[in-house]
Amino acid sequence: MKINAYKTGTLVEFLFLFFLMFITVSCHKENKANNVSYKKVGSVFTEDLRNYYLQSLDSLATNINKLDTLKTVEENKAIFKTVRKWYKFAEPFMIAFDNNNYLTINGPNLLIVHAEDYTDIKKLKPKSLQVVEELLYDDEGLNRKELELQLIFLRSRVPFMAHNHMIYKQKDRHYLKMIRDAIITIATKGITGFDSPMQLNSTEESAYVYQSLSEILRYMESSFGETEEYQQLLKEFKASEDVLINSEFESFDRYSFIKNHTNKQLSLLAKGCKKWNVAMAENHELNPYAENLFQKDFFNLANFAPQGSPASNEEYIKLGKKLFNDTSLSNKGDMSCATCHNNKKAFTDGLAVGIGKNGVKLQRNTPTLTYAGYQRTFFYDGRGDGLEGQIVGVTNNKNEFHIDMKTLEKRVKENPEYLKAFNALYKRNVTSRNIRLAIATYIRSLAPFNSKFDKNMLGLETTLTTEEKQGFNLFMGKAACATCHFPPVFNGLVPPKFSESEFEHLGVTKTDDFNNPILDDDPGMFYPYEVEERRGFFKTSTVRNAELTAPYMHNGAYKTLDKLVAFYNNGGGAGMGLEVPYQTLPPDSLNLNKKEKATIIAFIKTLTDADYLKN
Repeated sequence: MKINAYKTGTLVEFLFLFFLMFITVSCHKENKANNVSYKKVGSVFTEDLRNYYLQSLDSLATNINKLDTLKTVEENKAIFKTVRKWYKFAEPFMIAFDNNNYLTINGPNLLIVHAEDYTDIKKLKPKSLQVVEELLYDDEGLNRKELELQLIFLRSRVPFMAHNHMIYKQKDRHYLKMIRDAIITIATKGITGFDSPMQLNSTEESAYVYQSLSEILRYMESSFGETEEYQQLLKEFKASEDVLINSEFESFDRYSFIKNHTNKQLSLLAKGCKKWNVAMAENHELNPYAENLFQKDFFNLANFAPQGSPASNEEYIKLGKKLFNDTSLSNKGDMSCATCHNNKKAFTDGLAVGIGKNGVKLQRNTPTLTYAGYQRTFFYDGRGDGLEGQIVGVTNNKNEFHIDMKTLEKRVKENPEYLKAFNALYKRNVTSRNIRLAIATYIRSLAPFNSKFDKNMLGLETTLTTEEKQGFNLFMGKAACATCHFPPVFNGLVPPKFSESEFEHLGVTKTDDFNNPILDDDPGMFYPYEVEERRGFFKTSTVRNAELTAPYMHNGAYKTLDKLVAFYNNGGGAGMGLEVPYQTLPPDSLNLNKKEKATIIAFIKTLTDADYLKN
């Protein structure tokens, strides 16, 4: 791939390099004086890869400058495709080393709200390539003034990224992680239409990322090129590029691609790291040596728990399970966590909204606890920061446990069996914190990744029907489900960093009568800061075990999967003609026919865990 050279001789870089040279010389003198040889820090590939990244940004900037409000829409569309191409070449570096700018220039066309307290509420209009795309493909005509504002931002932001990059002292493991994250991004977001919502050019754009990964890998040939894993990775990247570049968005077989290409690449990379003696960092959200997107330890579970949490072994889980099922921990001894979270219903209760003490209706539907550990915020409105915090909310609620943590702690201490278990497992024995940690440890264990779909993706069985595979392809493609329900958990945990959970406004109705729709009036994230632009927003739940967790949505309005899929097919509340100004779900119909809707439901049922009854 030929690209234009990027001018890197800026004052900022000069000063930074001078500083590095000064430090290097100083260290060399000190080490020489102490008779210690100086060891070079960083990767031998850094300079070449930095230049490659800067050259890609230069070509991206050059093509952004070609976009012009005076040109026709068709001319700008053609240029924009080239802009997206060069963006995709640079994307792996952005994700790895400039994630904030990646999230900015590739962000969706949605208002951004930051609310820290009542006096610090920021509402930011998005400025990104996705906004430009929607402007160019707007059926109502091009808003040239808005386009110019977007272009002004992008024309300054891309050079800013080039001049303020931080690619100086990375090690080999950083670049191998960059490649790994790019592979995961393609499989979980790239091929879904997530960042190409209007053009739906996702397969071709993903091919450009693989082209870029091949170039990146070639720079590493001097160190890794003689190994079989390296050669196989190069072949795999080329094979993936060829498959993607020749595929149409709607007909693309995503199931086969992820099973036969994505997972193979993850396996080759994991084995390669070990053969190349590259010790990957294990303190991130993902297990760096996982070989399959759907294996149980793909995630680093410990990184989703608070610091100081116990190991997730059988003894801790057993104690947490006993506490989870113990009614004596509630005020009147008549309620446990299991009262509302029934393991036979994948830890839900089968009701539209939960029922608390004395038959009092709770505010919302009881969500499944399966895979709850793989999210960053809790409760439908996101008011809980972690599982441990959620437990406090339930115990304090007057319509649920209605007990304070101090009293709960006292009751646990009075139980000899608990006292013995806590003394054996926890340094500080029985404390309210340790009680919460124990229960949370059990809940985090409710993620076996052993559904029919997982087993097929892992190659343990070949039982998926053609209909079920097609359902997955629709879920990941035409139906756009995976643009919010990201694999492998199929919830709102956003790849590839998996460090935030998404919230959406779908325009949910009060009932499943779509002929006479009435917008649900639950304020969602409107409180506590009373931000109108957050009204009606709720956390994106997991689709795993959805076969068992009816009725659906925060209000339990949709009794069956058929009704749920029909709601999305209609374009949510706005698609049914309701006034939903901040709806994030596109209001256009998905145009799914009866057979397609049935195949999506067939796929969803393959996500039911084989052993949920055992928990």
